[in-house]
Amino acid sequence: MAATPNRQFKNICVLSEFTYSKHKEFVDAAIDLGRSIAERKLHLVYGGGNRGLSKLVSETAFVRGSQVLGIIPRALKHLGSLSDSSTGEELVVSGMQERIT
Repeated sequence: MAATPNRQFKNICVLSEFTYSKHKEFVDAAIDLGRSIAERKLHLVYGGGNRGLSKLVSETAFVRGSQVLGIIPRALKHLGSLSDSSTGEELVVSGMQERIT
């Protein structure tokens, strides 16, 4: 189905666990993406962890006013989740398959 001019995205999903410590250009790109999401008043869905580039995107979008939902599998929750910060909402799912459907 082709997009029409009056049909716009309302949600966007970002999944990335790239370790970025040595790559400033990836950090800058993630922050720019978060800003763009907020400027377009999109809702963000991401992997729910507290590391990686998707976390930078989620933090930036959230502080600029976007609704943010982190979806994390129960088995990975102990590795880090939104409950450790104030960035949006968190949904704990049974596993990876449920996370992506």
